[in-house]
Amino acid sequence: MLYLWLKFIHVVSSTILFGTGIGTASNLFLAHRTRDVYIIATTARYVVFADWIFTTTSGIIQPITGLGLVYLGGYSLSSFWIWGSIIGYLVAACCWFPVVYLQLKLRDMAIAAHQSNTALPPLYFRYFRYWFCLGWPAFISLIMVFYLMTNKPM
Repeated sequence: MLYLWLKFIHVVSSTILFGTGIGTASNLFLAHRTRDVYIIATTARYVVFADWIFTTTSGIIQPITGLGLVYLGGYSLSSFWIWGSIIGYLVAACCWFPVVYLQLKLRDMAIAAHQSNTALPPLYFRYFRYWFCLGWPAFISLIMVFYLMTNKPM
C-alpha cells in the first residue's frame, strides 16, 4: 500500500515538475517575443513565483519518492534504467539552477526597465539566450527520464 501511494506522489510530482517547466518556459518565451517591457516584467514575476512554488517543491519530492520506490520495489540501484534516470534528473537539475538565477535577473531587469520607462538592457537579451539554451538539455533529459521510468530497459 505504501508503495502505491509513493508511486502516486512520484507520478503527480513529476507531472507538476515537467508541466510547470514547459508552462513557465513557454510563457516567458512568448512574453519575450512581444518586446513589450510591461508584459515581460509581469510574466517574469509569475514565472519566478511558479517555479519557486511548484518546480522547487516537486524537484525535492522526486528523488525522495524515487529512492523510496527503488527500496520498496526491491529494485537494484545498479539497474541501467535507474542510473539513467538519476543522471537525466541531475542533468535537468544542473540546467535548472542557472535557469532560476537567470529568471531572477531577467525579471529584475524587466521590472527596472518598466519602472524607469526605458528599453531592456543588452544584458537582458544575453541572459535570455542563455536561459533559452539551458532549457533544451533540461527538457530532453526529462523526456529521457520519462522513457526510462516507463519502459525500464535492461
